[in-house]
Amino acid sequence: MPESGTDKAAGASRPRQLYYYNAGFLRQRRVRRIIALAGYDLKLGKPGADDLIAVWGRSPYAARGEAVARATGAGLVRIEDAFLRSLFPGRAGEAPFGLMIDRRGGVHFDASAPSDLEDLLATHPLDDTALLDRARGAMARLQEAHLSKYFAFDPDMPPPDPGYVLVIDQTRGDASVTHGQADANTFREMLYYAQEDNPGARILIKTHPETEQGFRKGYFGPDDNGDRVALFTEAVSPWTLFEGAVAVYTVSSQMGFEAMLAGHRPVVFGQPFYAGWGLTDDRNPHPLPRRARTLTRAQLFAAAMILHPLWYDPCDDRLCDLEEVIATAEAQAREWREDRHGWSGEGIRLWKRRPFQQFFGRHRPMTFRAKPGDGRRRMVWGSLGNAGDAVRVEDGFLRSRGLGAELIPPLSLVCDQLGIYYDPTRESRLERLIAARATLRPDQRDRARRLIARLVSERVNKYNLGGAAPVLPAGHRILVPGQVEDDASIRLGAGVICTNLALLEAVRAANPEAVILYKPHPDVEAGLRVGAIDAGGLADTVLERADPLALLGEVQEVWTMTSLLGFEALLRGVRVTVTGAPFYAGWGLTLDRGDIPARRTARPTLEGLVHAALIDYPRYFDPVSGLPCPVETAVGRLASGEIPHPGPANRALSKLQGLFAGLAPLWR
Repeated sequence: MPESGTDKAAGASRPRQLYYYNAGFLRQRRVRRIIALAGYDLKLGKPGADDLIAVWGRSPYAARGEAVARATGAGLVRIEDAFLRSLFPGRAGEAPFGLMIDRRGGVHFDASAPSDLEDLLATHPLDDTALLDRARGAMARLQEAHLSKYFAFDPDMPPPDPGYVLVIDQTRGDASVTHGQADANTFREMLYYAQEDNPGARILIKTHPETEQGFRKGYFGPDDNGDRVALFTEAVSPWTLFEGAVAVYTVSSQMGFEAMLAGHRPVVFGQPFYAGWGLTDDRNPHPLPRRARTLTRAQLFAAAMILHPLWYDPCDDRLCDLEEVIATAEAQAREWREDRHGWSGEGIRLWKRRPFQQFFGRHRPMTFRAKPGDGRRRMVWGSLGNAGDAVRVEDGFLRSRGLGAELIPPLSLVCDQLGIYYDPTRESRLERLIAARATLRPDQRDRARRLIARLVSERVNKYNLGGAAPVLPAGHRILVPGQVEDDASIRLGAGVICTNLALLEAVRAANPEAVILYKPHPDVEAGLRVGAIDAGGLADTVLERADPLALLGEVQEVWTMTSLLGFEALLRGVRVTVTGAPFYAGWGLTLDRGDIPARRTARPTLEGLVHAALIDYPRYFDPVSGLPCPVETAVGRLASGEIPHPGPANRALSKLQGLFAGLAPLWR
């Protein structure tokens, strides 16, 4: 695989001194951290001829560093944000996901001189199959997740009627305009030709996010509205706008680059980094003979988004690859899009409210008492009562290191506006996701495979309790996991066989010669929930406190009503028979003896099931960084045990809760 920014930084031997004269480098901790991880030591003072000076792009403050470089002979390094930046613009206080560090002193938006990015585009082979496959996968992910440079917009916001010409505004005086051979007259010329080239078509002028939020003015305003021309200020996803556009016009906006990725051939009036490579209709009167090469979209994307930038993982505080940044951005985008109006939680126990506030209250605090008219969405716990239009929430499938009944906070929760995954009597959001993942792109399949391999190799499951791996009797072994008998998944999805004893009787009747291993549920073993039975007459061995993952490596089959252990067995290649209708049954991956909903007709692969259940459906929270995170970060925390543990108050509540096992839920 070609060398990435992560590889280059990792290969640095010792930090090189990098002097700066812009207070922004002092204030922005994330920027300083990325630069340090890239192998530079930021400092104030007077550099020598062998040192380097950092300046921010072509900002007004860059002149200070440029003057010192001329006076001392030190090298100049220009630093800019990468093209997938943050939820909000930098002026809103958001830290960037990545930086572009130009070691030759150029900058990607300044066409007057070559930059490192332009050199990559002009000279790198860009012919590695794995690299281009990565580029195609990442392009598809950005579009599917509706990610742009800034992505605080709602993909569900209705777009304008299709058939328009999209004209992209920019912020007045932006360096990408002034150093891209353009000015205010260029924007007027662009608007003129958008109308001239497309007689009779509607013209939509898309304003810049910083203009919409009042940070900076654009080149167009309300005075430009007319019979055919309309200023468009709604925060609609750029990808949705591209779908409805018949043509896209830009001066030097990054949206032109994204329009190109979406399949357009944008008409370009400035000289942005993506112009001149055969993918744009270039109208600037000053062509660049340096850009004589014809590139594909994947090649341009690979250089601009994979090879050139340095990407940063804010959860693990390290440099990373683009795909990892996209996963983090997906988590942050989902959080903002679902939570920005706030939530009103119903049926949320007292001890859960702090974790819920962490999950759902970063953009507007949650309340736990309904206040009609405050604009918050309703959320109810699990199968509680009649939810109406509320979203149901439950623990995810990779939950914690320890039991929920012991009041261990979760790392994952699932939200479902249709039903809930353990209730087969009605369709759930998870069912729709599983059906949609019957077809996977190569990058989605590969991500799911990597996740499965990691879960298996690092021995991660829902509760991660560990335990002993006992010596087992020889023979054809069938593992039967006990369940909490009053659990909602049993009440709603178990069907005729709805007790641990009935399950054991069914397994023994169908397998009279097998070695049956009964594993009681951890909550039942801990005395926190109901479901204890005497299995001695039916099971060959009762495995108390045993590690379920160790057992899966020693058995040939799992029989279950609805237990998640059946899903975990599928991940490890173990044959699974279900007597109920858990979420993973009915898709052709299990032997089904229960009443499976007729609507489950799709036939996803195991990778498709895993993508839906562990990547698409849950939300994950990183207790170390306090940020929403992708599944891979959660798996890392569960595998390492790097998770804060509950204090004495939670343990006391857990013991009190155990006294009321089987009674009505407490503290609703």
